[in-house]
Amino acid sequence: MTAIGSKSRCSVRLVNLFLPNKSTSLVTSWVVLVSIFLVACKSSYYKKKADKNTYGILEKIQNDLFGKKDPFTIDTPYSDRSPDEVSSKEILAERDLKEIMEIDVDRALEIAIASSREYQSQKESLYLSALSLSETEFVFSPQFLATAGADYTNPKGDGDPSMGMAGQLSVSQLLRTGGRISANLTRDLTRFYVGNPRQGVSDAISLNLSQPLLRGFGSRVAAENLRQAERNVIYAIRDFNHYQNEFAVGKVQDYFRLLRGRDIIRNSYADYQSRTNETARLVEQLDAGRVSNVDLGEIQQAELTSKNNYINAIANYGTDLDRFKIDLGLPLGAELKLDDKALNEITEVGLPFVEMDAEYAFDLAIEYSWPLMNEIDRFEDAKRKVYVAANRLKPGIDFFTSASLSDEGESFGGYASFDPDNVRTTMGVELDIPVNRFNERNQYRTTLINFERALRNLSLALDSKRNSIRLLLRSLKQFEQNYQIQTVSMELASKRVTGASLTYQAGRATVDQIVRAQDNLVAARNALSTTMVNYLGARMNLFLEIGILRADRGKFWISEEAIIVDLKTGERKQPATQPEAGSMQSETLITPDQLFQ
Repeated sequence: MTAIGSKSRCSVRLVNLFLPNKSTSLVTSWVVLVSIFLVACKSSYYKKKADKNTYGILEKIQNDLFGKKDPFTIDTPYSDRSPDEVSSKEILAERDLKEIMEIDVDRALEIAIASSREYQSQKESLYLSALSLSETEFVFSPQFLATAGADYTNPKGDGDPSMGMAGQLSVSQLLRTGGRISANLTRDLTRFYVGNPRQGVSDAISLNLSQPLLRGFGSRVAAENLRQAERNVIYAIRDFNHYQNEFAVGKVQDYFRLLRGRDIIRNSYADYQSRTNETARLVEQLDAGRVSNVDLGEIQQAELTSKNNYINAIANYGTDLDRFKIDLGLPLGAELKLDDKALNEITEVGLPFVEMDAEYAFDLAIEYSWPLMNEIDRFEDAKRKVYVAANRLKPGIDFFTSASLSDEGESFGGYASFDPDNVRTTMGVELDIPVNRFNERNQYRTTLINFERALRNLSLALDSKRNSIRLLLRSLKQFEQNYQIQTVSMELASKRVTGASLTYQAGRATVDQIVRAQDNLVAARNALSTTMVNYLGARMNLFLEIGILRADRGKFWISEEAIIVDLKTGERKQPATQPEAGSMQSETLITPDQLFQ
């Protein structure tokens, strides 16, 4: 008989222990025994088996939840290598990699999904939840056990040397009704070596069944751990899908913040150039006696402040860019060249404003928000736990039955010589009177408390969801109004700069008015860029909070196709196919074009 299928790399044959064979010898016996210890599977075999089982669980539940199977793997470039093969020097060399990478927002997302350490950890957490379920499922599958042993005794004094061998093969099955069925096959063989060999053999077959009739009866109680493990994987898959959208939204926001930083650098540089030109013009007027040293000093001070702001903007951008590389999982030595196209498109087209009622948005969240679904289902879990704990307070009444057949003799007749008339059967009922239910009492009281906690958690989750939606809608309205105001403000500030300069040349304005006009212009430009990025972030976060944003769709940060429901009717959309300065300078400043090239 084979302990594991013959196609397996780690099959061990125990034929000589369980089948009658008159020519069994000492050498053969020891060969069988040694084989048990020497024949083993490679570790990679177990890894592949675990992956196949775990990925199968995830695919099945994904299909049940979403009607499709998303490709999922936790493998990395190191997964097929032995840990002993990976040296710290290799990791150091990898992190020291220097490469120029031109990326747009889509490419940034691809890199993040492939290289982000945080994203990989989330995938592994999902894998481990399914792996845990496989362990619980295994409890309700047939449990095979094969054991064998041998001993040799050579007494120093009187007595005969002897050798003993024993083997057992058993299988048991835990039933979802709470019962258990098992079968055992054993052989005990002893051989004495004194003159003519004599043999002692004992063989036995037994079958056992037990079934609770009250306490622990039924799948609602006995299979609770399995049910909870399955639900935990459902929660983990929902959480991971929400995390995928949340992760993509976060990285897009980070990318747009970098683009905003680049825009601030350009605005600061344009402002600095404007002020250096103004300084040069006033120097000429000072030589002609048309301005005072006070006016020139004020404009020079403004130029220095502008230069300082430009230098600070470059430093802040470099810090944000390095943080972005770390979040993507890239070595800091990598040089990123960002594409401004995404922000330019929004600047040209304008922001996609959202009109939505808070209560309507909350109703959508109840139907589509995966985290909220999990909170509702965890409340149901707590209710089930109370029923299971109450069942454990009941008396225990267990029905049991068994049948066994054994043969002992001097021959190797083995199982073929069994007499069916010698079958021994037993059945009965065992009563566990509930005189001591201290632990069960405390467990029951704990589940009641946990139920009320789950109730409060659910009510808090509902209120928090409603509050988040209301807050995001207010933020959207605020940013929309800010955008409209900043657009007009920038136009006015630009006109003020031109007007102040002309008026000053005509002798009807002061230098202070020119400085304030230029300050207002650069502030308006930066505020407009910041408001655009903030609005996009709030818009994505609102749809993410409701649960109707799908980040696997093209340009989801602005595309209406990424919203899975019609915002006017609330009906789910049909899925679409997705494509894929002058004298003041003591040094030469790098220009934005040079910085970003």
